[in-house]
Amino acid sequence: MQKPKIGRGLIWIVGGGFFLLSVLVLLSFLSGREGPGGGKIGLVEIEGVILDSKEVLQQLDKHQNNRSIKAVVVRINSPGGGVAAAQEIHEELEKTRLQHRKPVIVSMGSLAASGGYYIACASDRIFANPGSITGSIGVIMQLTNISQLLQKVGVKSVVIKSGEHKDMGSMVKEMTAEEKRLFQEVLDDAYNQFIEAVVSGRKMNKERVQELADGRIFTGRQAKSLGLVDELGDLPDAINFAAQMAGIRGKPKVVLEKKRRLSLLDFLLGSSTLGSSLLSPEGRGSMLSIQYLMR
Repeated sequence: MQKPKIGRGLIWIVGGGFFLLSVLVLLSFLSGREGPGGGKIGLVEIEGVILDSKEVLQQLDKHQNNRSIKAVVVRINSPGGGVAAAQEIHEELEKTRLQHRKPVIVSMGSLAASGGYYIACASDRIFANPGSITGSIGVIMQLTNISQLLQKVGVKSVVIKSGEHKDMGSMVKEMTAEEKRLFQEVLDDAYNQFIEAVVSGRKMNKERVQELADGRIFTGRQAKSLGLVDELGDLPDAINFAAQMAGIRGKPKVVLEKKRRLSLLDFLLGSSTLGSSLLSPEGRGSMLSIQYLMR
């Protein structure tokens, strides 16, 4: 009399297990699809002088690997910054578009110039406000020289070096014509890299880009007429356009990663923007750095 009961119980257990497994599989499948109002847009904010790319790259990595994120909007409010940092962000945005197949839309705030514009060129579409300041396509290096001041106060610097140009850019000696030529070669190469990024990203003629790439700035409206941006619009316009490109139905949910709170230790170690600027070569003024930066 007990055997039939055991058989029926086993059937219920197995059947229930299959049902639960089916539900889990269905939920997993649906989570990767956007329903009405269910699609998500990843929002990345780039603000201030770009000294380091680490935080932005981490945010982009999360959006790239999140199946529910269908597109990325980058809000830029920056005068640019370090060449390498801008290039790393530019490259990661291209990877988001080409490898992860997620549309990337840029929204310019009050300022998206030099390195900020360099980054924008990696997007599918650039939105700017009519009064946004952009452009400033070019490279700059600023060095401080106090050699004459040291002579006046009777201070002499002694340098021991392994090569003729090892102390190029030193603030305690006058720059020679040869050193200036070598620095100019470095800047020219970085400048050409900027030109190539604009030509590739904006699908513009190289000669035309070179005409505009003398460091001048433009309003958003001027930039649109010159082909440097695509649309005049604000952040909501950029988000709505990204949703359309991604095929999201209904109002998209915007996902903005929370920024980590900085401690006093972060500031002292240079992890904050201000701390980094004070502790960086640019902040100390004793070392050199080439920058995609509006001055």
